[in-house]
Amino acid sequence: MEARLGDVLVRGGIVTREQLNEALGKERENGSNLIQELIRLGFSTEERLADFLATQFGFQKVEIDNSELTESVFNLIPAHLIQKHQVIPLKLVGSTLTVAMTDPTNLAAINEVKFITGYGVRVLLASASAIKRVLEQRFGAVSYDEVLRKFGETGVEVIRDEEDINLQELQEATNEAPVVTLVNAVLADAAKRGASDIHIEPYEKIFRIRFRVDGVLHEIMNPPLRLKNPLISRLKVMANLDIAERRLTQDGRIKLKMGNGQELDIRVSVLPTLFGEKIVMRLLDKANLQLDMSKLGFDPQTLKDFQDAIHKPYGMILITGPTGSGKSTTLYSALSDLNKSDVNISTAEDPVEYNLMGINQVQVREEIGLNFAACLRSFLRQDPDIIMVGEIRDLETAQIGVKAALTGHLVLSTLHTNDAPSTIDRLINMGVEPFLLTSSVNLVAAQRLVRKICATCKEPAEVSPEALINIGVDPAEVSMGFQPRHGKGCGNCNQTGYRGRVALYEVMVMHEAIKELILRGASAADLKREAVKLGMSTLRMSALQKVRQGLTTIEETVRVTDSDKGFGSVFSLGM
Repeated sequence: MEARLGDVLVRGGIVTREQLNEALGKERENGSNLIQELIRLGFSTEERLADFLATQFGFQKVEIDNSELTESVFNLIPAHLIQKHQVIPLKLVGSTLTVAMTDPTNLAAINEVKFITGYGVRVLLASASAIKRVLEQRFGAVSYDEVLRKFGETGVEVIRDEEDINLQELQEATNEAPVVTLVNAVLADAAKRGASDIHIEPYEKIFRIRFRVDGVLHEIMNPPLRLKNPLISRLKVMANLDIAERRLTQDGRIKLKMGNGQELDIRVSVLPTLFGEKIVMRLLDKANLQLDMSKLGFDPQTLKDFQDAIHKPYGMILITGPTGSGKSTTLYSALSDLNKSDVNISTAEDPVEYNLMGINQVQVREEIGLNFAACLRSFLRQDPDIIMVGEIRDLETAQIGVKAALTGHLVLSTLHTNDAPSTIDRLINMGVEPFLLTSSVNLVAAQRLVRKICATCKEPAEVSPEALINIGVDPAEVSMGFQPRHGKGCGNCNQTGYRGRVALYEVMVMHEAIKELILRGASAADLKREAVKLGMSTLRMSALQKVRQGLTTIEETVRVTDSDKGFGSVFSLGM
């Protein structure tokens, strides 16, 4: 249909055959549509194209007002299709859905909308600027295709042989306006969407950019492959990295101040892969750092247990969980609560994610011998009251931390284990004696992050009683009407049904019964079973409590937490 439309435009004198061919090439390259490309390339205007289409095909023109669009109708078409085809759902009358498009001749898009919605489709003609305005108001998305169009005006070409890269030319390309504009657009869009990470990934035939939003990766765009080296080099220059070195991993940092005054600290990691360098950027927004422990996701009892432990004069508190589970936020919240003028707090971190006034923070630098163990040894000569070690990675660090806890210091640290009881096994496997652990460790907390249901589109979810019982809900509570919820998907959550995250906690207090089991060499399963008997809420129980409160979904519970079968931890609403 695009070729037929193009022929009609050529016959009508709107564009030349050469202009049409160039626009069709750009359409395939950028994944857009013919009308958009003709406007972007300056071969015609919105008004002239709209008048021609209305006259030639008899399409009715319409003015779109975002305030008049109803949420229920707008949500009939998934967000990715709305943005892909530039189609705006206007109204639903009976079994006919009326939509506005810049290219009403795009039968592939119309048929896809019919298939997805199950309705007949009536198409009206709208200007590209009007549709762009609605999409920006609805999704707040950066117009990447507008940025990418500018690359057609530059001399940047594909570099096939990595060994033959001209560094001077590459350096010049990184400073060209379109490269700078695209990088700035990506960073600004990531900040606007609340992304925690940006993935820049080169493959053999495609180049893709993904954002991690609320813990889940979303593909944002596929820039032309020829932009791979200029874009990656631009980011390396911004992070003060060596653009000539493409065989080794590199780590750097970018500090940005956005136009709205928002400050971003970005950690940059470069990894040489088979088809080029992959860059992952971690966005650290100081304004979003949550230092109030009561708002992190603790249940009342687990919050009390945790606060009691961190306010003891000495001992060790361990936070465990995988990368990206919020351990650093929990530690910073604890340190913020402990940060008083009469105590000396020192931290060893890799990297230092946030700066906290009144706390002596040290950046670990393994390459010069300043590792966690070296920092710990130095801290003990600095008259400390409270010590935070970013991570216990080896026996030496663990032993020094334990000794510090046994000699009157409060020590906070993290490990990577699946749950709280497994932490004890991990430390013993490292070589720490069980009797030292029982004497030094006050509390172990495991945590995870689950996505929160979007408050705008939250609604009851249909889940079978069997499924609820299978994941750990008490059958008696199911019969009483246990009602999970989910998000239907709306513009506020970009059609995902989720917005924001909340932490789940499994807090194991070192009761005497737990210590006795450790000294007897009990397994992690035995420790977990005893801890549950003594009142510990497991990660699955914590997740189901969030389901009960309407904060998260059954799907997130299953995705993030493991079953408690065999540990007697049946969830009850009476908890």
